[in-house]
Amino acid sequence: MKKYILSSLAVLSAATVFTSCNDMLDTEPRVTELTQATFPGKPADVEALNAATYSIMNTMGGGDSDGQNIFFWWEVMSDNCYGSGGLQDDKVKSLHHLVEQNVNQYQTPFILLYGGISRANNQIETIDNVPWKDNQKSQRDQLLGEAYFMRGLYTLWLTQLFGDVPLITSTTITEEMQEQVSAEEVIYPQILSDFVSAMNLMNTEKKSGHANKFVAEAFMARAYMFWAGFYKNIGELATGSVPAINLVEQEGCTGGSLSKDDVVNGLKDIISGGGYQLCEDYRSLWQYSNSLLWQETQDGGGIVRVDTTWTADHKIEKLDTVRTGHGYEFIKDMDRKNCFDMPGMGNGNTEELFQIQFMNASAWAIGGTYNAQRMYSNYISVFWGLRNGASNQNGDRNLTYPFNQGWGQGTPSCNIWDDWTDAERSGNYTDLRKKASLIDLDNELVQYTYEKDDCEESGYSVKKYAEVNLDACNANNDTWWSMCEGYTGSSLDNRMQGDHFEDFYLMRYADVLLMATELTGDASYMNQVQARAGVPQTGYSLKAVQDERRWEFAFEGLRFNDMRRWTGNNPTENSYAPKALQAQQGKKIVCLGQKSNKRTMEHMTSSWTQRYIATNGFLAKPQEQISLMNGKLIQNPGWDATDATTQYKVLY
Repeated sequence: MKKYILSSLAVLSAATVFTSCNDMLDTEPRVTELTQATFPGKPADVEALNAATYSIMNTMGGGDSDGQNIFFWWEVMSDNCYGSGGLQDDKVKSLHHLVEQNVNQYQTPFILLYGGISRANNQIETIDNVPWKDNQKSQRDQLLGEAYFMRGLYTLWLTQLFGDVPLITSTTITEEMQEQVSAEEVIYPQILSDFVSAMNLMNTEKKSGHANKFVAEAFMARAYMFWAGFYKNIGELATGSVPAINLVEQEGCTGGSLSKDDVVNGLKDIISGGGYQLCEDYRSLWQYSNSLLWQETQDGGGIVRVDTTWTADHKIEKLDTVRTGHGYEFIKDMDRKNCFDMPGMGNGNTEELFQIQFMNASAWAIGGTYNAQRMYSNYISVFWGLRNGASNQNGDRNLTYPFNQGWGQGTPSCNIWDDWTDAERSGNYTDLRKKASLIDLDNELVQYTYEKDDCEESGYSVKKYAEVNLDACNANNDTWWSMCEGYTGSSLDNRMQGDHFEDFYLMRYADVLLMATELTGDASYMNQVQARAGVPQTGYSLKAVQDERRWEFAFEGLRFNDMRRWTGNNPTENSYAPKALQAQQGKKIVCLGQKSNKRTMEHMTSSWTQRYIATNGFLAKPQEQISLMNGKLIQNPGWDATDATTQYKVLY
């Protein structure tokens, strides 16, 4: 079995080399810390800085759903998911209804992303403190390119969350740099310049957990497409007149401009020379296809025992069906070589360009600058875990096998299941990805019941990233990772919360192919994605691309920003995002655990249409940061805290 459980604490220690206070612009080192005058002094020091820059992603990918995981947020804010969870899970429900539970609710990623930008700036500015030898130039350029790439990526996420913000490109913060600037006119040119620098400085080597030239080309396309769609209101990129964007001169980027053709050429470079390919079986991407579960399925899955209770006259009084040999029928037909933990599959698979990696080094509080909680565990698995409520048996694998206990937040909406089913019916096909992405609770987990405080339940759960248990595991709440090679024990002493090491995909080759079709109108790229899913291959249309992106990347954090760029920044009630979000209104949902007494989904304060149009999909900037900036940071439209439509309201 491929070894997955990382145990080195190198990244953990590197992440604390430079720290900063809560004020996102305060980057002065403390007295006891290394400074730019003494560090870095050798190539290994730059490697440590690089690890610290990347580690911000671990912090964002772990921890609490209402605190920092923006990829989870973007699914909950879309029409793919409801807020759900229990009565106490108010913050996740506020995200779904596009309101706020408190005026600093969205502060953590604001601080984290500026922290990552600060670390990248430090790496860029100090890299030549090292007396690089001639034969180390490629190493130096690669590390510099990675710093530019990460600065561009963190800035992209920051402005997609909050819109116009201060653009920080130096560790020395000038008065001018503290001013909020236009994302459209100032920030995106810098983001794309950083990706161009990264593309020209980095090599093509595939190093686990690191960016390379191809990764920079892929994210260059993603950022350009958002800028062109959202800010320039180009509804259809293949046929629209897409403008070039002016670039900033810096190392690796000579300035000039970046055109649509340049972006397309970058995607074609990945396709022709990157060596990436789609996994043969879509299920190979997800941990429920691991070979241990596959083997349990082959050995006895689906066997049932009929328990009967006989009366004195030998008549059946009770008849129960009980599983004796667990297994997961959905993966029984897979070829073992395609299981998640086989070479070229799962973590490090053939279509994975860039990801957040996790390791067995979590803790309830990591400490350091951000005092991150459980940052090295892929916590999205916990958010989407099942809240089975049968007789207080939450986590009983006899009721949820092969899945496991979790928080039950962000459950899939009725909309994604219904829309997907309608697409299958109209096209007379079955899309493997639907059941590869969603758990149909009524039909897959027939003994599943709801917790008495469950809210906004649709009858579905997320299968991608879902926690997986095995009959072979020692306890109900163990995860299958505890049976993997290299595992010795949970660093968190709570396997349900600490043992989640599945990569979170930030860029897959399927995305490269679909972006290429969307930009060029050449359906042959999209057809490869369709063929893998076993669905009819179609000609190009924007609707076909929109559907393929929704089905292919369901629950991977892309849906909301895709919706936004297909809407543009002057939305009306008939625009793509407001219309899709409002379609949730009136859907039947289970609340307070009463499956037989369903309610309808209603907006918390007004309507999804009104809240989306008011905010344009941006979150509220944290009031604490606005106060710290003394008027230089301006609150986004649609987030007046005195307006009741912006504030959380108890519905259940």
